Amino acid sequence: MNLSRRSLLAAGTGAVAATAASSPALAASGTSSTGDTGRTGGHRLRTGFERLVADGYAALDGERVGIVTNPTGVTREVRHIVDVMHADERVDLVAVFGPEHGFRGTAQAGGSEGRYDDPATGLPVYDTYQKSGQALADIFTDAAVDTVVFDIQDAGARFYTYIWTLYDCMVAAELAGKRFVVLDRPNPVTGRAAQGPVLHKEFATFVGREPIAQAHGMTVAELARLFNGEFLERPVELGTMPMSGWRREEFYDASGLPWVPPSPNMPTPETALVYAGTCLFEGTNLSEGRGTTRPFELLGAEGIDRRWAEAANELGLPGVHFREAYFAPTFSKFQGKTVGGVQLHVHDREAFDAVATGIGLLVTAKRQWSGFTWRPDQWIDKLTGSTRVRTMIDAGAGADEVVAAWQGELAVFRAVRRAYLMYR
Repeated sequence: MNLSRRSLLAAGTGAVAATAASSPALAASGTSSTGDTGRTGGHRLRTGFERLVADGYAALDGERVGIVTNPTGVTREVRHIVDVMHADERVDLVAVFGPEHGFRGTAQAGGSEGRYDDPATGLPVYDTYQKSGQALADIFTDAAVDTVVFDIQDAGARFYTYIWTLYDCMVAAELAGKRFVVLDRPNPVTGRAAQGPVLHKEFATFVGREPIAQAHGMTVAELARLFNGEFLERPVELGTMPMSGWRREEFYDASGLPWVPPSPNMPTPETALVYAGTCLFEGTNLSEGRGTTRPFELLGAEGIDRRWAEAANELGLPGVHFREAYFAPTFSKFQGKTVGGVQLHVHDREAFDAVATGIGLLVTAKRQWSGFTWRPDQWIDKLTGSTRVRTMIDAGAGADEVVAAWQGELAVFRAVRRAYLMYR
């Protein structure tokens, strides 16, 4: 697994790639946030956007600003930050860039809103979905912005595509000669440790551009620093606005922030907790719970019965129990049909390992249900980042054996990752 040309330097010396920031209000790559022990407005944690506003938008002073965001870009009073910025004469917001699902969130998976003028603000909204490189750089140029700002809530998994929207926008901003600023938000499933296999570069897609772990354990600002230091051929002029008061061991409910679904099938922080493991069922013919009220917590297919839950519970996976469950998806796989399967019940989220749980469920599903198949496009390889998981399970490997197989590459990634972390 070849992480990058700069990995060994970063892992061996703890060096941090240089980040350019034209305002002292922005954290450079070497800046570490020690946390804010005081409370502002009754809240210990302040997001990057809250700190930006508190500083009077000094980091964006004199700049024509465009922002990459979606419905999660809200204040704790659930006002969208675009509406807030547009109404504030201290910042010159001139454009919005919408990712998958759109800026206002009107599109389902695999869709976007296209180019339009936002009815609420009159601002031009540009569609970035499935655009990268020079095509995306041309959009930034046409929008006539000086600085591109990014503020989107992540879910903590490599294949959650907003982090690759971040990556693509960083590449395009450098091509267009624009400054790039990331406003940080919490990783909802903590930033304690990276888990899972590391993507092999030959499997790069929009669900994984670069070799990071399946559960990366980083915030979006930390990922931006990692991308800039390890993967971008020409680093962008990058600034980050860190949070204050966030601690790596905290789950989302400790933040005091409202949860806005970052995509239609990520309705709660509990969904994000299991997503890095159970999203692997997108690579199979089983339902991953899309079209139900508990996506990624409900898994199943026609012909599955109680024996799958029994087999999964026998694995003794930490922090989780499995219940025999039956459901009828309203869309996606098995639409309108009643299927059998399992529901995950996480009873100890500190001990729970989403990726190892996902592997255990794949292994037991294949053994218990004769109808099990992988998607014919080998989507599982794109999700896991190599052929290893699929071929080992097909060869009869157990869950522990599969998990053990990626520990070497994970250790390398963890060492590189450490240099880019911004919080205790």
